[in-house]
Amino acid sequence: MTTDARLSHLRAQAGRVVQNPLQKLIADDPARAQDFVLRVGPVYANFARQHYDREALAALFDTAERAGAPARVKALFDGEKINLTEGRSVLHTALRGDVSDAPVAKQAHAQALEARQRMRALIDALSATDITDIVSVGIGGSDLGPRLAVDALSGPKPGRFRVHFLSNVDGHAAQRVLAGLDPARTAAVLISKTFGTQETLLNGTILRDWLGGTSRLYAVSANVQRAADTFQIPPERILPMWDWVGGRYSLWSAVGFPIALAIGMDAFEQMLEGASEMDAHVLRTPLERNLAAWHAMTSVWNRNGLGYATQAVHAYDERLKLLSNYLQQLVMESLGKSVRTDGSPVGVETVPVWWGGAGTDTQHSFFQALHQGTSIVPSDFIGVVRSDSPYADNHRALQANLLAQTEAFANGQASEDPHRAYAGNRPSTTILLDALTPHAFGALLALYEHSVYLQSVVWGINAFDQFGVELGKQVASRLLPALAGEAQADDPVTRELLQRLR
Repeated sequence: MTTDARLSHLRAQAGRVVQNPLQKLIADDPARAQDFVLRVGPVYANFARQHYDREALAALFDTAERAGAPARVKALFDGEKINLTEGRSVLHTALRGDVSDAPVAKQAHAQALEARQRMRALIDALSATDITDIVSVGIGGSDLGPRLAVDALSGPKPGRFRVHFLSNVDGHAAQRVLAGLDPARTAAVLISKTFGTQETLLNGTILRDWLGGTSRLYAVSANVQRAADTFQIPPERILPMWDWVGGRYSLWSAVGFPIALAIGMDAFEQMLEGASEMDAHVLRTPLERNLAAWHAMTSVWNRNGLGYATQAVHAYDERLKLLSNYLQQLVMESLGKSVRTDGSPVGVETVPVWWGGAGTDTQHSFFQALHQGTSIVPSDFIGVVRSDSPYADNHRALQANLLAQTEAFANGQASEDPHRAYAGNRPSTTILLDALTPHAFGALLALYEHSVYLQSVVWGINAFDQFGVELGKQVASRLLPALAGEAQADDPVTRELLQRLR
């Protein structure tokens, strides 16, 4: 049976399961409240409110097994060239730990350790100066991961450095970031794998001019020569990237330089250790007890079995408010594919639309649609057991809201007034971190990375290219002369819009 046929078979399973509402499934199998639970280090996950039963779950793991998931996970860790369309290894796991015995993985880990030593030396040197602020310039994977980590892990008071992020090519973004900063006490880090990204080059030029030269410019790039030629940054101030690390998996590398500047190098390495703990679990644990496999196959079930087109993530901790933004890129850029690795069409639906925000704010915006709208949206609810905040009553209220929403989503509420009736039957997974430490944060992000990869294995697609990003960039480059009045656009609608803009 082909993968597409097995995934289509899930619809038959789903047709059987959906005859029983989620509340009845839980009532008929009360042990699932404990049995559908996994813990890895500081990460606890409860899948009891997902709309499947034990038979359907067994079918899901069988689907993953038949797709070769265990072997494909090992291939990733061992540095096999699983990015087939670009002929590359995918070794972001080697950036954070030494869990594979393969020589290529060992070599990559050694390179990562050397880069981290250089990062620490640069941070020590900067700490001895009067620099107080760092502007990190990048976009996509060079921005979203570091931005999330700094926002999540920085304490209520600034550390040695205040780190600011500039990504959007819109000049207003640069204007706002630089307002109030002193160029004499500011340094900038330009992050670009190729050093050919338009947004980063334009914003880097603004920073260079604003700083009055290049003496406080740093770079992270796989193209050291281009960084040196474009901005005259000396090699000792350029940290490495490698072609075996994709942008959205790169915060574990020297792309994490802004993270280490914000929270300290020791805390950055604790984040790597947390991710490596999750790596070891995913590599060595059978699918039926593998947290990433449960999360991945739950996503496959909701997409291909139940046919849900979107997935939400609700972070019940203000410090994780950017998690949904980060996951949008991680999931949708990785899984937004309609052809298999061999170029043939995928016969089933792939990535849902990911979105979300931070509770309790979101309860007062889009939760109305989630509770009483016509579309069912599976959700991940993420909470933190122990708070660092001194406001205990607020934390209890936050936790009460998290528990209440997951219960209400699942159970609903009957009413004689149809306007006040809640259908329930909305599936969700609850993920709890013991505390929002660098270690737990690293483990959480690694969980999502591995879930994404396992979904790609089941669908037979490549999670590590992003050719869909390129077309718009190419067209934009062609249109720059037209905006300057030096050429004409070929497309008639674009010609009309250019006329309006002029």
